[in-house]
Amino acid sequence: MATPEFIQAIRAAAGHQLLWLPGVSAVVFDDEGRILLGQRSDNHEWALISGIPEPGEQPAACAVREVYEETAVHIEVERVVLVRAGGQVTFANGDVCQFMDTTLRCRAVGGEARVNDDESLQVGWFDVDALPEMSEHALFRIKQALLDEPTWFEPMTAGRSVCADHIGRGVGAA
Repeated sequence: MATPEFIQAIRAAAGHQLLWLPGVSAVVFDDEGRILLGQRSDNHEWALISGIPEPGEQPAACAVREVYEETAVHIEVERVVLVRAGGQVTFANGDVCQFMDTTLRCRAVGGEARVNDDESLQVGWFDVDALPEMSEHALFRIKQALLDEPTWFEPMTAGRSVCADHIGRGVGAA
């Protein structure tokens, strides 16, 4: 997968150690209710179109850019579907990353789906009931995008509130 230049610069100093990075995923629907997917060139798996925002780039702008760069499809972002920290990923070169994924529901507004860069082997539209084999994480994001519900967040650990842990300690208190 294409690694952004700013990540390459960080890697030059940090080596393979864990990098905590933002990620944006797009669940793109066409007028027929089909979902746009790409078969990744690095692991050959079918996946939602996703990418890393450039420094200062907003999530919606990142989704619009990534979907066009990878598929030649123009989109409009409709809403935030979910925000979720993923697990650690170790790439073939030894780099370790963990992503805070913002998944967006999007609508295609133009272009014809095709492989538009070297990140995908194939791209295409799939009926919701005829999706190729995909990760559980991808299927969960699609399910959430199909629901007309508020943004989904990972539930808090039982019996623990992050806010309550910080009340009374004051700003900057250890």
